[in-house]
Amino acid sequence: MQHQNSVFHSVLKLIPWGVFDRLVAEHAADHRVRHLTTKAQLVALLYGQLCGAVSLREIEIGLSSHRGRLYHLGGRTVSRSTLADANAKRPVEVFSGLFSALVQQANRGLRRAIGETVHLIDSTGLKLSAEWARFSTDCCGVKLHVVYNPDDDQPIYAAVTTANVNDITPAKVMPVVAGATYVFDLGYTDYGWWAALDQAGCRIVSRLKRNAPLAIVAERPVAADGAILSDRIGHLNRRIGGGKPNPYTAPVREVRVRIDTGKVLRLVTNDLDAPADEIAALYKRRWQIELFFRWVKQTLKIKHFLGTSENAVRIQIMAALIAYILLRMAQATQTAIASPLAFARIVRVNLMHRRPVHALLAPPRPPSATPQLALQLA
Repeated sequence: MQHQNSVFHSVLKLIPWGVFDRLVAEHAADHRVRHLTTKAQLVALLYGQLCGAVSLREIEIGLSSHRGRLYHLGGRTVSRSTLADANAKRPVEVFSGLFSALVQQANRGLRRAIGETVHLIDSTGLKLSAEWARFSTDCCGVKLHVVYNPDDDQPIYAAVTTANVNDITPAKVMPVVAGATYVFDLGYTDYGWWAALDQAGCRIVSRLKRNAPLAIVAERPVAADGAILSDRIGHLNRRIGGGKPNPYTAPVREVRVRIDTGKVLRLVTNDLDAPADEIAALYKRRWQIELFFRWVKQTLKIKHFLGTSENAVRIQIMAALIAYILLRMAQATQTAIASPLAFARIVRVNLMHRRPVHALLAPPRPPSATPQLALQLA
């Protein structure tokens, strides 16, 4: 009978292992390692993410039950204490570097014209019981900051900080794609950063605070009964905090729009030419990154941390994002399952079964139906 790899094996084959090996060597991740290599650690973490394990004990028991199939995966059985030590001590740069490499690999062949590229920027909070993540007397947590491409339905950049870090702080060090459109919310109000994006030729779509002054220089007509209430061009306040001159001196455009709940939003953009409806539609696309955050939290169980040290938390978050990219890449190899959530669930229940990814919905092939046997019977 023809050999068939497990679903997990097929998913792991999408990883650029050459890049991973270089990252391991560059950061000396396997220096003086006697038992659990960084590759085996990654395999164990991805197994936990894809099968929905919420504890180190579940990963340990699950891998032990599939002991005979781990060799071909590059993995091995592991005790929870050994995995916990690896998560606490291995350099997180290996995992973040692999995430970046997978993003580039997934985007290969999907390049669009720069002017059509939309990047959504936002963050989500994750509760955690650890002193290093404490930001008040009774609350601890971290933030996952993401730049998300809604057209490809995947993150292209991610960073983890403690929950008391303002969103704009990591945004300032995010890589900028010149000419792309960036959509973000009030938490990213920083006129100096806006000016840098504008100088890079990027289109900005965000919200103005209710009390943010705008010196109007022109006003455009809008439909009397539409959702767009006004469309005006003006200049932001000349001075910012501490009386410093505002670095953003170029004219901006304010589009006031009434949303379904009746709330009026003051949208701001440096695009003075696009229709007001297009600006409103771009800002509305922010809901897609919210759906991504919900998907990762609910499907990959990122809310259940396997360790509480800063290094272990960062590694687990990166492993979750790597699992997400791998699932999206694996889904692209088949056409039967269109829903990412349904595909993730199908992979979960078939993870260690020997079945091709492109035929997860097909009934299992009986052993007697091999070509050789069918020929003999004929």
